[in-house]
Amino acid sequence: MAKIIAQNKKAYHDYFVEEKYEAGIELFGTEVKSLREGRVNLKDSYASVTKQGEIYVHGMHISPYEKGNIFNKDPLRERKLLLHKREILKLAGTAAQMGYSLIPLSLYFKDSRVKLELGVCKGKKLYDKRDDAAKRDAKRSIERAMRDKNR
Repeated sequence: MAKIIAQNKKAYHDYFVEEKYEAGIELFGTEVKSLREGRVNLKDSYASVTKQGEIYVHGMHISPYEKGNIFNKDPLRERKLLLHKREILKLAGTAAQMGYSLIPLSLYFKDSRVKLELGVCKGKKLYDKRDDAAKRDAKRSIERAMRDKNR
């Protein structure tokens, strides 16, 4: 059973999520302690594939652990993601296509390990966002009408 630490709700608003991958993440001890307190922000983060065949996540802010003193690391440092080589090659090929990005969707504990859900995403246009909002509002009003009718 996974305990969710943080979710990137903005990603679902700004992107169409095509595929999802589960990746491990390379962290230091004070960063894990800070994650246990829920002090992380995924809002403007993204992942990129390097020429050496590694994936790094950028812009993920893990606040320094309060009792960590000299062992604390830079909150915005690049963190390496741990995936199988074939998955990295597949993601590199997909990310190279026009309009696709690798976006962290959520961060969670699976047993005692920290996992990151990585999404292969395509950016939404403004009219797509408006369409999603209209569908959400219509669904909400239908549910409200059904609930009132059943009273």
